Amino acid sequence: IFFYSVLVVMFFLPDDSLLFVVGALCGVGLLNYPLSVALLWAAAVAGNQTNYTIGRHIGPRVFQWEQSRWFNKAAFLKAHDFYERYGGITLVAARFMPFLRTFAPFVAGVAAMTRSRFTFYDVTGGALWAGSVTMAGYLFGNVPWVKQNLSNIIWAMILIPGLVIIAGALKAKFTGKRQSPVPPQP
Repeated sequence: IFFYSVLVVMFFLPDDSLLFVVGALCGVGLLNYPLSVALLWAAAVAGNQTNYTIGRHIGPRVFQWEQSRWFNKAAFLKAHDFYERYGGITLVAARFMPFLRTFAPFVAGVAAMTRSRFTFYDVTGGALWAGSVTMAGYLFGNVPWVKQNLSNIIWAMILIPGLVIIAGALKAKFTGKRQSPVPPQP
């Protein structure tokens, strides 16, 4: 959970399914629920804090480029205003959106969202996310059929998201090759 939150390139890791499986393992009595939720929450918050710090560190370097290909000061100012206004709800909601979850703290850092504001919403969102997804797994793990088939369910929750990502990547790769560019209209 920590590495998923820190490394933007690790968006494919099974984060929600991992929390759910941990909850199911707690439900069948193999793990301690309060300790598991606390550790998952701490890892999620620490990961986002690290990702935010990386964004804050990279941001000032990018500002030196002014109107370069990679940096647009007007766009930065809009992003900063957006994160000061809606950054809190963005950070909490992004916890429940796998692709956005890894990017939101980094962008908040680059956009120079204030640390105290970021931390409040990071801690709140992390608690809601780790607590609710793990609780869903915990409740699901107490179903008798689930107890009997837990190992198959765990494998399915690990493999299915990975296969969906691979299928999407392959589809995009092969669809892009078959389509010819549309000639410009006069």
